[in-house]
Amino acid sequence: MEQQAGSLGARVSTGSAAPDIRTASVRVPAQARAADVERERGVASDESRSASGARGEHTHSEPPIPHPRVEAARPVEAARPVVQRASVRGQILDALRSALVAGELAPGQVYSAPVLGERFGVSATPVREAMQQLALEGAVEVVPNRGFRVVRRGTRELAELAEIRALLEVPVVLRLARTVPAARWAELRPLAEAAARAASAGCRATYAECDRAFHHAILALAGNDQLVQIADDLHRRAQWPLVGGPVPRGRADLMADAAEHLALLDALTAQDLPAVQSLVREHFADS
Repeated sequence: MEQQAGSLGARVSTGSAAPDIRTASVRVPAQARAADVERERGVASDESRSASGARGEHTHSEPPIPHPRVEAARPVEAARPVVQRASVRGQILDALRSALVAGELAPGQVYSAPVLGERFGVSATPVREAMQQLALEGAVEVVPNRGFRVVRRGTRELAELAEIRALLEVPVVLRLARTVPAARWAELRPLAEAAARAASAGCRATYAECDRAFHHAILALAGNDQLVQIADDLHRRAQWPLVGGPVPRGRADLMADAAEHLALLDALTAQDLPAVQSLVREHFADS
């Protein structure tokens, strides 16, 4: 249940409701730097530097970050609406999450918002806000006067997450297998097929998005929004890279994982409860 990301590029999805693996990495338009905005508001430049220092992000000795790559070329629309700040922050957050899954943000390494902002072509502010959201999610931790450190995780944490996810999701899926009509399961097949295409391409970051979308759609049939939110958070955490753990899952592993999605849908459609139970438990055991 994971993908390979476009390097630190905010990605915008277009087209059909089903995830599309032919996603282009899009460079976020350059924004006014925080210091410029503060000067326009009449704030003295020395106060601006003091505030930046308080947040603390010295950029010396920071490792280089890969520049955005274009994974698939798409024609650019002639008239594109101006990207608002909230949209920029969201695109940066999506790009950072993909970079985490792809291993481009290394566990234990510290990254500063100004340096990441330069890579994205935006000010440090939306990057800092996105990093603060990742800190709330447990992906990074704040390092005073330096920036944000990617959390180091081990295999034990991954096993604990898989156990919790199984405790939450397996009973729900078994209950849904008894009550949901075959036509509703057929509606989820495009999501499973999109995950299979991402797996075939060997794209861990795109696969991670498709994998979460598939599990999200299944659990949403239970009508419990809190369950869906908690399960999605656990799923996202399970996709972060490990320190000293196994080699990141390759194309063959992703394809086997995606095949389990399709097999599970077949069993759910047929209301084959023993097969559903076996497949869903095996799915989490392999995570």
